[in-house]
Amino acid sequence: MQANTDTGPLHTLAEEAVVYAFPLYEMSRMRAATSPQRTDIAGEAPKPQRWCNVFTHARQLLGAGKSRVVTPNNDTLYTNAWLDLGDGPLVIDVPDTAGRYYVLGLLDFYTNPFAHIGQRLTGTGARSFLVTPPGWRGELPAAFREPGAHIEAPTRWLWIIGRILVDGPQDVPAVNALQDDFLVRTLGDWQAGKPSKPKPFDPACDPKAPLTAEHFATQVNRALRENPPPARDAGLLARFAALGLGPDAGALDEAQRAVLQDALDAVLPRLRNAQSGATSSTGWVQMPLVEGSFGDDHLARALVALKYIGMLESREATYPLAWHDASGRKLHGSGRYTLRFAPDALPPVEAFWSLTMYNSRDYMLVDNPIDRYAIGDRTPALRRDADGGLTLHIQHARPDGEAARANWLPAPEGDFYLCLRAYVPRAEMLDGRYALPALVRIGEAA
Repeated sequence: MQANTDTGPLHTLAEEAVVYAFPLYEMSRMRAATSPQRTDIAGEAPKPQRWCNVFTHARQLLGAGKSRVVTPNNDTLYTNAWLDLGDGPLVIDVPDTAGRYYVLGLLDFYTNPFAHIGQRLTGTGARSFLVTPPGWRGELPAAFREPGAHIEAPTRWLWIIGRILVDGPQDVPAVNALQDDFLVRTLGDWQAGKPSKPKPFDPACDPKAPLTAEHFATQVNRALRENPPPARDAGLLARFAALGLGPDAGALDEAQRAVLQDALDAVLPRLRNAQSGATSSTGWVQMPLVEGSFGDDHLARALVALKYIGMLESREATYPLAWHDASGRKLHGSGRYTLRFAPDALPPVEAFWSLTMYNSRDYMLVDNPIDRYAIGDRTPALRRDADGGLTLHIQHARPDGEAARANWLPAPEGDFYLCLRAYVPRAEMLDGRYALPALVRIGEAA
């Protein structure tokens, strides 16, 4: 990203601070937007409070126009929780999914995906996991001494974003039953064998408020007080104090407000326009590799927080995107396309893969006459090519021929893009040894 044309040291510092702190702002906003006002267990939270330390669930697969987030998936049901460890450790109980893929991704308040619970790392049997706050020095109960059962949180507040695989609409009731057995309890209640009540908290954030310097500083400073940064960032925070950012900062003065607003107005458009990841030789945009921590790469952290908040680490899932065909032309409903996987060259995954269609206008799933929003290794009755390969047909109108219709992913009339989700990708999909095939435009819509 290019530097702001104003090269004054305070403006440069303010832009650095915005990049550093944006994930804290976005986590505060998302907590206010997604934490529940009501639960079946506790009822309505007294306004303006919300509930934390409780799972909430998406009960139906998403269809066209039914998502509050962009580029939603149609493969899993979400199961989410905001955890506040301020009163001590919490226990996460998970059910036996009988081999069904699931993952709970744990994000600290700086958006680092620092821990994962689920098939890849901890199996699919019924288990309990102890999550302890930073600096906890209590006695670890014997039940949590086995590998993976004790999760040490880097911050007081965490966001758990869970995904449970669903094999079509008929499978939804079975997954709903599993969702009900994901629980959060205090350690004391877990030891006593009783359920816990959710905890009320005041998010003190309007998630729809304009991004002003005052709003940004208020959210960031509260987040820093509740979730102190790692010790290595102390020098940065000392410099940011001149801007009115920090755990002990008060209200912004006029000069701080002006320089911080200028930085927000300059940095956010650049982040939105910056390409995330690298474009492969076949035209797919590979998302940046994400590990358990972004470390000191504050720019990558800010880009992911803005565009893909809640991303799992890449070893759990990766999401290549296609916006153009093999010749570099933008994907559009006026064309007919094929995506052919050669024999033995399907996406290399340990869990599952799918290809999902999105309208470029609103980044949402595309309404279509066969209610097919994605196609992949779990799609029934796909037709293989004579040599064992697989050719997917991507177009707006219903294709000619029975085999093409079986392998059809309907497109909108206008611009569209595709996302290939690969869950538990093998190493060759992450290191570039495997390349997705190019989308070939084979003709115009009839």
